[in-house]
Amino acid sequence: MPSSTQTMQIPAQQHGVLVLNKPSGPTSNRCLSVLKRLGQKKIGHAGTLDPMADGVLLLLLGTATRISNYLLEAGCKVYSATARLGLETDTWDAEGRTVSEKPWQDVRAEDVANVISSFEGELEQIVPPYSAAKSNGQPLYRLARAGRDVPVKLKNVHIFRAEVLSMELPLVHFRVTCSSGTYIRSLAHSLGMRVGCGATLTRLTREYSHPFGLNQSVTLDELNADPQGLSRHVHSIEEALPEWPVLSVSSEHAARVRNGMSIPCPQDLRCAQNVLLKDEGGVLALAKVTDGARLTVARGLWS
Repeated sequence: MPSSTQTMQIPAQQHGVLVLNKPSGPTSNRCLSVLKRLGQKKIGHAGTLDPMADGVLLLLLGTATRISNYLLEAGCKVYSATARLGLETDTWDAEGRTVSEKPWQDVRAEDVANVISSFEGELEQIVPPYSAAKSNGQPLYRLARAGRDVPVKLKNVHIFRAEVLSMELPLVHFRVTCSSGTYIRSLAHSLGMRVGCGATLTRLTREYSHPFGLNQSVTLDELNADPQGLSRHVHSIEEALPEWPVLSVSSEHAARVRNGMSIPCPQDLRCAQNVLLKDEGGVLALAKVTDGARLTVARGLWS
């Protein structure tokens, strides 16, 4: 009798965005490898999650890999998290080595709430020493693992909203709506420094990565259980870029676009910055409005 792996039909290469509900434990790249085994050889992502974290991981399939930068720049992310007061680790999360334990019993819940709400607005963050951020071409985590001095790097982010959900001290549950690239570990670390007892991140869930939320996600178990149903979970490039107006172009203009040439911009789109071009074959290109009256290809999406 043939094995299940022998009889399983591998899905065709898809083109679009898969909203994965990543489990805690595996790396983001490990999740990509699962999709590769399901026939998705051309695959990328729009922002990784640390192994400890779970929640929304946007996987880009086929031609959607070409919109990665636009998704990263596009919008906000929402995280719910838990920080433990009185504990500090070298990675600023629960996966690291404990470097300090301090009493937390004198910390007032009111002070914790005030610190978290104060994160709102423009914020200069300290980048965690165990991170992929680079110094002189070297990822910081490599320097840290080698026992070398890790330079302090700062990063400007925007926190749109920060709120406490509940507290059972020393545990603090909070939610953050923020710009792309925000380190939630850094927020937990800063909280601990400001209340005086240290803190580390013990749980992290990405609830939303613009424009998709957990309610639109699928799990690895669901995908493995029904590989042929993969296409039902793939969102179109149009859905991934909802702020971009869509323009259907003629075959003549489509040919010009494929040759890297600009085309006229309709009057009603001249106030837009970006336009998604389509032809009879589907999504064609990402274009920018230039000179107030032309559409110039920023990224081709044709096969």
